Amino acid sequence: MGSHIRPALTLVLLLLTAPAAAREPLPAGFVYLRDVAPSIAQEIRYATPNNFTAAPLPGYGAGECVLRREAAEALARVQAELERQQLSLKIYDCYRPERAVRAMWRWAHDGARDGDKRFYPNEDKLRLFSLGYIAAHSRHSTGTAVDLTLVPLGAPAPSPRAADAPNNAPCTAPTAQRAPDNSLDMGTGFDCLDVKSYTRAASVTPEQRRARELLRAAMTRAGFRNYFREWWHYEFTGVPLHTYDFPIEGR
Repeated sequence: MGSHIRPALTLVLLLLTAPAAAREPLPAGFVYLRDVAPSIAQEIRYATPNNFTAAPLPGYGAGECVLRREAAEALARVQAELERQQLSLKIYDCYRPERAVRAMWRWAHDGARDGDKRFYPNEDKLRLFSLGYIAAHSRHSTGTAVDLTLVPLGAPAPSPRAADAPNNAPCTAPTAQRAPDNSLDMGTGFDCLDVKSYTRAASVTPEQRRARELLRAAMTRAGFRNYFREWWHYEFTGVPLHTYDFPIEGR
């Protein structure tokens, strides 16, 4: 009997002592931004409930910025320029799995009156897709698009619990009334689905316009192109485009 049990015990011991399954490697050409530009702040919103759907999106297993290497290296150049002005980039979103894009589309079309109304205070959820605020396809899924802002260099990150407080004002309200964020005052919060978020919106103050232009100019010099409806959205140009659906995992 003993001679039959010993091999089984050996197998069990091997299984118990084997290392946990390693994280899947990123596709060729992709990198974690922290490995290229560790000083850039990150607050990946779709890995949290602090976004317009009020829930983390599928595929965001970790709050990490993943990008095509060319885009990450371009951001590192922007960061080096900004640090000389005592400023830093802060990332809200980078590569977005296709499954997350599909989840946004389904949310916009499900007919439910849910979500976080603070992010679209002046629009009906059922019109967000037709108005161009939510798309069926996204450059984020190619690893070449980023959502970002400017923060003072070394500024402490806001408390996640404070950001989720239900009494926070809509994204179009003055900065002091909105969910806490250490960003420069850009006139609206990130992911504010409103005409006030248009990069050249006439409704923002001269100071807010200067902050947007400072970000736009620095990003343009590094090869990024802004999306006119979102002051925070930039796309890196000059690289082949292919969409992906691999999940975002911890480094």
